Amino acid sequence: MFNPTRDQARLFFCEAWAKFRRHEPLTDMEGLVVEHIGRHPEYHAIVEAPERYQDHDWRPEQGATNPFLHLSMHLAISEQLSIDQPAGVKARYKKLRAALGDEHAAQHQVMDCLAEMIWTAQRYNQPPDGSAYLACLERKCPG
Repeated sequence: MFNPTRDQARLFFCEAWAKFRRHEPLTDMEGLVVEHIGRHPEYHAIVEAPERYQDHDWRPEQGATNPFLHLSMHLAISEQLSIDQPAGVKARYKKLRAALGDEHAAQHQVMDCLAEMIWTAQRYNQPPDGSAYLACLERKCPG
């Protein structure tokens, strides 16, 4: 199982972006990373300066969003959608994407539910609740 450290994960994002900018061939995973980074121009300067941001902490209480966590969540959602896990996530995502008319905006709505599920699991020291995750997505879907 792939279980990188925080530093390894951050370097992976930065190196994938650097390869993309040098027009080098990318692995499938690197291509997916680059796709998500490309949709977030506000993160370009960060992934282009790994030496500056490798140890940086983005604290929510300071109103900061951790770009590496955000991109990692995009990857997790992409993986969930590719295997429809938890079962039904893909259908709910498609419904949300159709309603919003924007794939990226739909992923951000899914991300809200994923973050809520993870927070709840950590807060109550329980396994992630896939049914609560799907219920959250259903509430976000109009109609």
